[in-house]
This record gives sequence, C-alpha cells and structure tokens, in this order.
Amino acid sequence: MSTQILAEDIVDVLGVRFHRVTTAEAVEKILYWSQDASHHMVITAGPEFVMQCVANESLLRLANSADLVTADGIGIVWAAARRGRPVPERLTGVELLPAVFATAEERRQPLRVYLLGASQLSLDKCLLELRGRFPSLTFTGRNGYFSEADVDDILADIRAFEPHLLLVGIGQPRQEMFLRDVLGRINPCVGIGIGGSIDAWSGTVPRAPKLFQKLNAEWLYRLISQPKRWRRQMALPKFAIRVVMDKSSDH
Repeated sequence: MSTQILAEDIVDVLGVRFHRVTTAEAVEKILYWSQDASHHMVITAGPEFVMQCVANESLLRLANSADLVTADGIGIVWAAARRGRPVPERLTGVELLPAVFATAEERRQPLRVYLLGASQLSLDKCLLELRGRFPSLTFTGRNGYFSEADVDDILADIRAFEPHLLLVGIGQPRQEMFLRDVLGRINPCVGIGIGGSIDAWSGTVPRAPKLFQKLNAEWLYRLISQPKRWRRQMALPKFAIRVVMDKSSDH
C-alpha cells in the first residue's frame, strides 16, 4: 500500500493540517510505519488541541510535522466540511488503536506496544484487558506519574522493550511534546498520543453511553459527569467562532 499523503488528502483547520483518512486507511499506515525502521508521530486532535496550536506557534509546527493528524472531535468534522474538504469520519485514539491491535492480531503481525500513562491501577487493568483481547501481541508499560528526573529511566525501559508503538497518555499537549523530545532517543517506532484511552480501555473511566457517542456528544457527557471540565470546554465555542470568521481557503 502507499503511505504517501497527497495535498488533496489534507484539510487545513485554523492552521492545523488534518489528514482526510478513514479508520481502515489510518490502521494500514500505522501498521506499515511500525515495520519500516523509522520514527513516526500520529496525533489525534480535537478543537481544544487546535486552539492550543493557535496560541502556541511551536505546538503548531509540531502538529504540522506529524506523519498523521486525525479528526478527533465532531468540531473538526464540522470545520472540515465547512471548508468543502470533509474528512471521511471522526477518528479518535480510543477507537483507532484497538482497530490497529485487532488487525495485527488477525494478520499475526508482530506488534510490541508500550503504554505510558494513567495511574498504576488503571494501567495494570488496561494491560490485563489488552493481553486478553489480543494474545498474539505484546504489551507493557509504565504509569504516567513521573517527573523530568525519571525520563532517562523511562527511556531506558522503552529501549529495552523495543516497541513498535509507543502510546503516551499524559494529556494534550504534554504527550505530543514528550514524543517530540524523546522519539529521536529511542528505537524507531510510531509514537501516538492517546489522552485518556488507558483509563477507557481499562474500564476505570467509562466512555459516554452509546447514545452520546452516536450523537457525537461525548464532550457533553464529560461536561455533565465532570463539571470541573467547563473551563476546558470553553475552547469549543471559541473554536467555532474562529472557524466561522476564518476567511482563508485550501488550495
């Protein structure tokens, strides 16, 4: 398969370049990159991340240097459609990676996965769940509570494991900046920021009910169940206003 991403496969949303790919196409790219002896970065980005990029030029450069940026949020899907360059579907990390695992399992493709993030309890539950669901794959990891002084030891552990995928769930944009800083210091692999996926996969923090997922309103469920998130959710109306006011065009 071709892993080249052409200009027509990209849509610009407030300066962030999103790739117009389906889940199946993203899975194929990640599995191909996991075996090609190079470093790659994948970002699943929603409106909040885009607004962080708008405010931080260094983060914007990082996002636009990634090998794959997927539309993780109905706001991105809406913005892309508004620009006349719709993305095929919403593509979240919590759903994309299990699809990668399932495809590798079905093909018996060797896949070593290192997870960095969440509490030790959540991580242990997640590793147990993933090992049970995908027995031909190899999973290990480390919790996400670490300081800068711990990074060298963490990288030594990662190098010893030699993962094909390095999944970091320590929140955006910290996880993307962490990957930017460490990928060159470890073996070739695909680095992917996964946010709260470890908690979701472990069942420690349940996902929104199916109705909210179907209505693309998981953000509303999170706000209802975690009212303290309201400050973060303020990025959504700001994002919508910026998109409506944005007069640039894709060419």
